[in-house]
Amino acid sequence: MHISKSLRTGGCLCGAVRYSVAGALRPVVVCHCTQCRRMTGHVMAATAARRADFRLVSERELKWYAASNEARRGFLRRCGSTLFWEGVGRDYISIAAGSLDESRGLTIACHIFVADKGDYYGIEPGTPQSRDGTFSVAFPTREGNRLDAAPAGRRAPGAFLEKRRRRDARGDRTPARE
Repeated sequence: MHISKSLRTGGCLCGAVRYSVAGALRPVVVCHCTQCRRMTGHVMAATAARRADFRLVSERELKWYAASNEARRGFLRRCGSTLFWEGVGRDYISIAAGSLDESRGLTIACHIFVADKGDYYGIEPGTPQSRDGTFSVAFPTREGNRLDAAPAGRRAPGAFLEKRRRRDARGDRTPARE
């Protein structure tokens, strides 16, 4: 059986969830929003795969949490690993870069929600930054280095962000219907 050079695999800490990606991965986007920092304990460094290229090989113990009306987050009930961010209506799924078995070739493309970043760490100089969740990072094509024209980013509506920031400032951790 021939296995594509672009096949990537990954999973959680306890091994209950395994996934594979048969296509190109998007460069890593580092999210500093309050939700990601609370979910991961720091930041969410995520690559992404097109839904058509992504497959859950085993999903025992995988749970989904709808942190907002905009997205849900996949994590492991057993070991606590944060694995996925899935936006409503998106044609891709974001994958925690640290959950890949092999991350060779991935680079950080940008940092988002830097207005929400923690005070205890810095961001490396020279990397693009967005104060909110607006970004555009293309997927490489299957052939190599040429980039697709279609952006693969998340755009967070201003009203949604403002409600979330107010809720976070109150310390309210229950999911709100924004």
